[in-house]
Amino acid sequence: MKKVGIICKPYVPEPPEILKELVPWLLEKGIEVYLEKESASFEGTKSIPRVELSKTVELVIVLGGDGTMLGTARLVAGRDIPILGVNLGGLGFITEVYTNELFEALEKIVRGECPTEERMMLDARIMRGGEPISHHTALNDVVISKGSMARIIDLEVKVNKTYVTMFNSDGAIVATPTGSTAYSLSAGGPILYPTIHAIALTPISPHTLTNRPLVLPEDVVIELTLKSQSEGVQLSLDGQVGFTLVSGDTVEVTRSAHSAILMRAGGRDHFDILRTKLKWGER
Repeated sequence: MKKVGIICKPYVPEPPEILKELVPWLLEKGIEVYLEKESASFEGTKSIPRVELSKTVELVIVLGGDGTMLGTARLVAGRDIPILGVNLGGLGFITEVYTNELFEALEKIVRGECPTEERMMLDARIMRGGEPISHHTALNDVVISKGSMARIIDLEVKVNKTYVTMFNSDGAIVATPTGSTAYSLSAGGPILYPTIHAIALTPISPHTLTNRPLVLPEDVVIELTLKSQSEGVQLSLDGQVGFTLVSGDTVEVTRSAHSAILMRAGGRDHFDILRTKLKWGER
């Protein structure tokens, strides 16, 4: 490992303090350090635009929370660059290393002793009038939701071109196993083990209470077509990228050819994380 990039969560005080120790440590190991331009500059580092970072480095260190991790995963999608997430105090399902564990984790990485974990991603293609008009990739989820003033929306659901049902609801969530502990969980969706190859389809507050979440194989094509005339219906990717839908639009969701590669330097298994984050067993 010769080149490391660092992406920081903006507008929080912790990253500059961490960088004061992290950058010299990496430089002493003979590692070139690249900071995105949005981060503070440090002597001996190279500052480059975030979009260029993924073309240059062999590892990305994220100082932030799960939101920063999600954006980074989309940034490096298709480049097989592992990501080390350092949790700065948020919920942190995928930023599993805490600041006091950072240098021990980096020692493992430098020695080649740190395992990685591949997480599946989703592709979402928006079709309008039978033609694709936009394409996006997501690590957590693809969400269709009504605007704040909209009524319940009608979404026709098809899987592999076969009609499934009509969701009369506030929307729908298509989630990866990684995203199953995010918005999907809040909407009553199942928790999926993060490395299995499956997709969760969860209606949001369905008008028909018998509409329940579905767990589908990874290789299906899910089509969600907006049938109602409601205005303000939004498609969102990982809760960070948005697109406005109109009646007749179809969102086609498939497993992406790209995956996110996460460094598992914290030594915690998935059930440790669930017990801690969801407070299982506490009274």
